[in-house]
Amino acid sequence: MNKEFPNVEKADQGSLDTGEPGFVCIGKIHRTHGIEGTVVLNTMTDFPERIRSGKKVFAGLDHRPLTIVSVGQKPPYLLVRFAEFTNETEAAELRNTFLFVPIADLPPLPHGEYYFHQLIGLEAVNEAQEHVGTLKEILETGANDVYVILRDEGTEELVPAIPQYIKEVRLSEKKIILNLPEWL
Repeated sequence: MNKEFPNVEKADQGSLDTGEPGFVCIGKIHRTHGIEGTVVLNTMTDFPERIRSGKKVFAGLDHRPLTIVSVGQKPPYLLVRFAEFTNETEAAELRNTFLFVPIADLPPLPHGEYYFHQLIGLEAVNEAQEHVGTLKEILETGANDVYVILRDEGTEELVPAIPQYIKEVRLSEKKIILNLPEWL
């Protein structure tokens, strides 16, 4: 799994009306750092090593293009400077802004692994292909992720994201097949 900004509605991720978002969030800029326009970035990606010099990213919901000039470490954050900003005053406008990358720029995942944005919104069905609900959210826990299934009547079911309960993901059919726990 990958946590490319899992708990935000698709419209807030820069999604297209056609389903999958056009962009996914890779981090949030907190504040400026120093006088040269560097910003403090809280990463929200499993691939922070891809945030590097020369990379083009997009800021805010209007997806303003920015080019990364340099990246430094300030654990647990990154210090990032963009070509478009040369001083602290200019960079201050980025405070509390989310950074995005296009879906097309995401690295492929190994077979059987999915980005959160690919799973959220899938129809959840049982092994008999009977409708259970819709995958609304993915909770990250220490042991394993937990899928929040929204039933049609408005109740939510929590299903551990382990092979015992998640039998198959069929992205082409927009379905996730569950072996529901006995307590549901």
